[in-house]
Amino acid sequence: MDRNDVLDVLRNVYDPELGVNVVDLGLVYGVQTGDDGLVQVDMTLTSPGCPLGSTIEHEVRETFRLLPGVRALELRLVWDPPWSPERITPEGKRALGWG
Repeated sequence: MDRNDVLDVLRNVYDPELGVNVVDLGLVYGVQTGDDGLVQVDMTLTSPGCPLGSTIEHEVRETFRLLPGVRALELRLVWDPPWSPERITPEGKRALGWG
C-alpha cells in the first residue's frame, strides 16, 4: 500500500456535517507507509472542538482495520497548521457548491 492507496481509502471517510470526504476537505496533512504494513496518517479537524471529531477518527480507524496488507494504523491528530477553507480541494469545493 502506497500513499495514493491510503488517500483513496480515506476518500471513503466523510465529515458527517459537510458531506465531503476528509481528503477533499484538506484534513489529511501527511501519509507515510512502510513495507511492514504500518500506515501513519497525520490529519486535523475543521476545529479542535469539532463535535464530530471522535466520529471521524473512529471512521478512519475502522476503514483501515480490515484492509489487507495493513498491519497497523497510527493516526495522529495535529493542529498546526490550523485547518482553513483554503485547504479544500477543487473537488471538495464543487461538492460544497462553491464555484
